[in-house]
Amino acid sequence: MLTHAIAREVDSPAPSRDGFDFAALRRREFARLDAQRHCYLDYTGSALYGVSQVRAHMRLLRTGVFGNPHSESSSARASTAIIERARDAVLRFFDVDDASHVVCFCANASAAIKLVAESYPFGPQRQLLLSADNHNSVNGIREYARAAGAPLRILPLDAGLALQRPEEALTVSARDGAGLFAFPAQSNFSGAQHPLALVSHARALGFDVLLDCAAFIPSHPLSLRDCPADFAALSFYKLFGYPTGLGALVMRRDAMCKLRRPWFAGGTVRFASVRADLHRLQDGAEGFEDGTPDFLGIAALPAGFALLEEVGMFRLRAHVARLTDALLDGLMRLRRDDGSPLIRIYGPRRGSARGGAVSFNVLDANGRPLPYATVEAAAREAGISVRGGCFCNPGAAEAAFGVEPERLKRCLNMLDGEFTPERFSECAGIEVGAIRASLGLASNDDDVARLLGLLVGFRTLAQTGCQAASMDRMSLATSVKSFAN
Repeated sequence: MLTHAIAREVDSPAPSRDGFDFAALRRREFARLDAQRHCYLDYTGSALYGVSQVRAHMRLLRTGVFGNPHSESSSARASTAIIERARDAVLRFFDVDDASHVVCFCANASAAIKLVAESYPFGPQRQLLLSADNHNSVNGIREYARAAGAPLRILPLDAGLALQRPEEALTVSARDGAGLFAFPAQSNFSGAQHPLALVSHARALGFDVLLDCAAFIPSHPLSLRDCPADFAALSFYKLFGYPTGLGALVMRRDAMCKLRRPWFAGGTVRFASVRADLHRLQDGAEGFEDGTPDFLGIAALPAGFALLEEVGMFRLRAHVARLTDALLDGLMRLRRDDGSPLIRIYGPRRGSARGGAVSFNVLDANGRPLPYATVEAAAREAGISVRGGCFCNPGAAEAAFGVEPERLKRCLNMLDGEFTPERFSECAGIEVGAIRASLGLASNDDDVARLLGLLVGFRTLAQTGCQAASMDRMSLATSVKSFAN
């Protein structure tokens, strides 16, 4: 257990204002965490599924007969009915209906983004505008834009990893014509939340907007009625943990009509002819769902939405915000004996400008970051799941770590096929990579306290940069893990 001195650095538990019992929910749905003494702090990587989701899905599979939906048999119709019910559940979650929006099921958020990227009418007069803070699944759109000769522009980040004067940058970019603007509602690197008002602002300037909401919606309500993004991409495992390998692209119907699919596949066509060399795509979502949809995985979605509905998205947002503030307060209070900070936090420190993902580095006595892999190994030994690295978000990472553009390009060209974060750090002369702790539905105050307790161990053991660098990674991990228990 934490000592009393360390425990005082964590806010005492506060019940939900309306009396909802998150502790009881954890005991009912996520008892495996406490049974295994596992501290799970990687919700931006994946949410955890609740027991009720698995039971509901297994009950459906035990009692139902479901076949390939591309048919008119009774088993096929049963699968089609499940798919349509799931589409309706997704639309309700986003506060819209099928009069204005369609839901295309696909493998994950990356596949949803690729559907837009490969089908969008890029060209010399139709540009691509990206925020510097984007997951690589969004950054990859630039390859389609370049192949079509489209201009590419990047909205930069400020020192706090927020978008730098984005309204002004949008207005300037719009002078060169319309195009696609893509950005995340919440950074998967820093937890920074970018203004959703940018969606309406960009659309008023003639842009179509792709909103990556994968990191945002697991703990925040999102109305596509109030935030009229043309395209919204998500993965269901990040929303409620199960099923994996399933995502969706939610599109406005008027925006869908602008897309031109570069190929067709089974399930996407009304007809295709070899001799006549003709085909006709299906109308609506089916024209984008290549092959047979994951109808049994889709059948698991209603139970996930039911769990979130029981909790309530506004209540969940407040729960995660309180724990995030407690984590940030604890991290900022961690100091060395000389008063210097032990932790460097990336992104906003608190408030409405951030979500429940917090990225940071542990600093040595000289103020230099310890290798993130060392901290990650210590957490793993202590039964704490956090994530280390740059989180597939090079733009936010480059801004956070202050990598100079010329040195960045030189090192990447030199390393090329032999790139690793460790080799890049050595070449660039700076430590690259951070630790990300992210909170969610099952998180509680003990989880926050365990992580802070682990980090206190670095305050004692890594007194100088030389000592920290020379210690064997696993030896350090084994030495500090006792502070988290």
